[in-house]
Amino acid sequence: MSRTQVLLEVNALANAKLGKLDMAMKNIEKSGLQKDNAREIKYFKDSKAKYLTRYCQIISIAGEHKRALDTLDAAFRHADSNPKMVAVYKEIYKKVHGNVDGVDQHIKSLQDQAYQQYYKEVEKSYIAGDSITITGKFPHPDGSGEMLTLFDANKPVKNIALTNLAGQPVKLSDMAGKILVVDFWTTGCTPCVAAFAGFEKVVADYKQEPFKLFVVNIFETEDAVKTFVERRGITLDVLRDEPNEAFNINGTPTKIIYDPMGNIRFYAVGYAGSTDREYYKLKAMVEIVKARGAVAKNNQGK
Repeated sequence: MSRTQVLLEVNALANAKLGKLDMAMKNIEKSGLQKDNAREIKYFKDSKAKYLTRYCQIISIAGEHKRALDTLDAAFRHADSNPKMVAVYKEIYKKVHGNVDGVDQHIKSLQDQAYQQYYKEVEKSYIAGDSITITGKFPHPDGSGEMLTLFDANKPVKNIALTNLAGQPVKLSDMAGKILVVDFWTTGCTPCVAAFAGFEKVVADYKQEPFKLFVVNIFETEDAVKTFVERRGITLDVLRDEPNEAFNINGTPTKIIYDPMGNIRFYAVGYAGSTDREYYKLKAMVEIVKARGAVAKNNQGK
């Protein structure tokens, strides 16, 4: 997103807090008129969620509490949201209702609506046939309908070993019996790193279950990756494939989801646009793999 756009948003909120509402409204409106408006492009972390949060704070300060709350309702319902929006929502909710009774349940209801929406969307891309190898395709960005190769998983995941940041080999065969997510990234890929916050929420949800997620850096040296991970405070499990030989990835961010038997059940490219939407989509993939696996196991037992 353009630096000008962000500066206008931040300046607008600062002016609103100082009581300079005319200047605040002028700048927040001007930020939406930038020709390089990138809020709708799913590239920078939480760009639209941050804008909506600032915008609603400003109009609430201006006395439009109900409009601010309705706007945030829509943001949560459509996953144009992130965890930091919750505190602002509660402040404005209290101004509208006089208290915060029921606010947590209401937020959860909105979040559940968003999750169900993306569950249904993600379910359409489930790969039903057992496939331990696959060539991933995605449509050409020019809209021509041409399908481009995203990756080539030409060997079973059990035959793949990568290295961690300690230089130690990690055999993906050791992940047998677990749902496995491998996400491919580079330090220069802004949307790759933007997605990590959503991944962290998924990892937290499944820390007691047979589930594993790795973010696999490609093309870059061990020292470069280590420095980046330490500087950014990345807590996810990082692996490396500097020559990009294991999956021959042609675009990042790309994620591949395996079931416990080593079959590829989902793959996806790109950043979802917000921490919450990234979380909902990946969580839905995990839950669908779990549900389909339970059904298959039940059918085998009959």
